[in-house]
Amino acid sequence: MFTINIGEDTYEVEHGTAIRELTDRYEDVDAPKILLAEINGKLRELHRPIEESGTMKLITARDKSGMSAYSRSALFLLMKAFFDVSGKDDVNRLKVLFSIGSGLYLEPRNDLEVTQDLLDRVDAEMRRLSSCRIPIHKRSINTDDAIALFHKHHMFDKERLFHYRRASRVNVYSIENFDDYFFGYMVPDTGYIRTWKLALYGKGFVLLLPTSGDPDCVPEFSPSSKLFKIQREADTWGAKLGVFDVGTLNDAIAEGKTQDLILMQEAIQEKKIGEIAEEIYRSGRKIILIAGPSSSGKTTFSHRLSIQLAALGLTPHPIETDNYFVDRSRTPRDENGKMDFESIDALDVDLLSRDINALLRGEQVELPKFNFLTGTREYNKNFLKIGEGDVLVLEGIHCLNEKLSGGFPKDKKYKIYISALTQLNIDEHNRIPTTDGRLIRRIIRDARTRGHGAQATIAMWDSVRRGEEKNIFPYQDEADVMFNSALLYELSVLKQFAEPLLYKVPRDSEEYPEAKRLLKFLSYFLGVSSETVPKNSLLREFVGGGCFGA
Repeated sequence: MFTINIGEDTYEVEHGTAIRELTDRYEDVDAPKILLAEINGKLRELHRPIEESGTMKLITARDKSGMSAYSRSALFLLMKAFFDVSGKDDVNRLKVLFSIGSGLYLEPRNDLEVTQDLLDRVDAEMRRLSSCRIPIHKRSINTDDAIALFHKHHMFDKERLFHYRRASRVNVYSIENFDDYFFGYMVPDTGYIRTWKLALYGKGFVLLLPTSGDPDCVPEFSPSSKLFKIQREADTWGAKLGVFDVGTLNDAIAEGKTQDLILMQEAIQEKKIGEIAEEIYRSGRKIILIAGPSSSGKTTFSHRLSIQLAALGLTPHPIETDNYFVDRSRTPRDENGKMDFESIDALDVDLLSRDINALLRGEQVELPKFNFLTGTREYNKNFLKIGEGDVLVLEGIHCLNEKLSGGFPKDKKYKIYISALTQLNIDEHNRIPTTDGRLIRRIIRDARTRGHGAQATIAMWDSVRRGEEKNIFPYQDEADVMFNSALLYELSVLKQFAEPLLYKVPRDSEEYPEAKRLLKFLSYFLGVSSETVPKNSLLREFVGGGCFGA
């Protein structure tokens, strides 16, 4: 017998009792559905048997892990419905490209035309499958058998992926006669998936899903055309380089093509930066504002842009708004009482405005430097005075927010939004979230420059993400131009630095499940030495060894 505590309740259960037998007792028609369980800090799918005594936490779509399971399961339901409606060949060539709004953007990789009639039939089939509460089966099979299975199904992206898999077994999910592989946990049956919408967009369509804030409602679809364009462009470049997913990236590495891939990717980024510099030069603007979420590479981008501006005859002066942090003792707190470094109130906006306007008037200003180890702002005789051909290059997460730049002359501002918009998928049905790439970047940089372990970085990541949703993403469409800092090859380089840090996260900590998930994710990649990465690469901001002091 096992003893399980859920809140104030205690249950004695026999060995082999399914977790669902307990969680079903807590279902409430007016509350979000229970999707997963956490037993002694370990996430478990509801079909799993209880294997130890301990404390059980009920996970719903209001939890990050619960919403991830819901989204993944909804995508699986979509694939099964598409298989039923359109056939095997079409679903095998249906690719998840990236997230857009609260959903996922998908496109066919063949001549299939996505019409409203097709979407209506797929949606109807999804709702039929949901109403039937069909079990989502999970089975563990030998890796070689998985390769053979997906070859038989013509899912060659998965066949390539598992060719490089070190683990001896693979988890395969099934809904009736449809098999697929998904990275992460699933709900027990199709009846758990109740809320979604399908919308035509671009050359494909969007699977719109609810958010953790309101799991029973799909938000209005209001995509950013600028963001969609740059995401679509990234996918196009990946196709031109012959890298569509992790399997084809590993193929390129195994075939000795790493150096060519790195040089081509860096050349593409440099060309884009040069085009932005030329546009700024033609505009005659004096203040360049670079904003984006955490770990987008804003600092290195500002330096590389400055070099391109200098090549055009301008004299750029990079200024990091992070150096205008208030002293740590004055940092605002979030609703949980933790220091909120992502809040705009963590910056001394008044001082920044005074300094910038003084520079525009031709005055000399001593610029501050924030010491992240001591948590204080310092002055080290870094004086600046600008002339006719000079431009100021400001970077920071709030640079598109008028609360920060409202005091600058409007006709002098040129706004740039930068983000690491990952263009690489694990396979055609498993996308790599942009947030995962940025989190791994930040774990490495925090350890190297701020003395933080991976546990500390993971612990504050939810706060960082809330800050981005509040302070950055609402302003992204204010940008004159957007820049994607993600590199196709970067996770193969980052894994060498991230894995030792993630292994240090204590097994009994709240952050361990996330560290474990990231370790499994990184295991899909073949490693690449950082020695092949150029000194001016955006990646150097995180792994070190760059020519801009990174």
